[in-house]
Amino acid sequence: MLDPAICSDMTALRANIDALDRELVRLLRLRAAHIDRAIELKRANGWPARIPTRVEDVVTKVRAESAACGLDPDLTETLWRQLIDWSIDREARVIGPDTKPA
Repeated sequence: MLDPAICSDMTALRANIDALDRELVRLLRLRAAHIDRAIELKRANGWPARIPTRVEDVVTKVRAESAACGLDPDLTETLWRQLIDWSIDREARVIGPDTKPA
């Protein structure tokens, strides 16, 4: 993968973007596999899909990481909240209604 500053034309730049997109999809699939494991663990412990303190902890961490590397924290928060909501919906389909707070 080239540094974007040394991409001399749009073809090279687009090839890099396509490679980054493939890697992002691979990482999202790996994250989804972790969510599948969370489903198993939460179910075994009787925990609900949504644990608000965990949601806010994740958002706080990604905002800080974004700020540290020069990415807009608001953008990251928006993306992560959507990802988190998708993950919780995936969990809730299996776990069912909340049984007890975690």
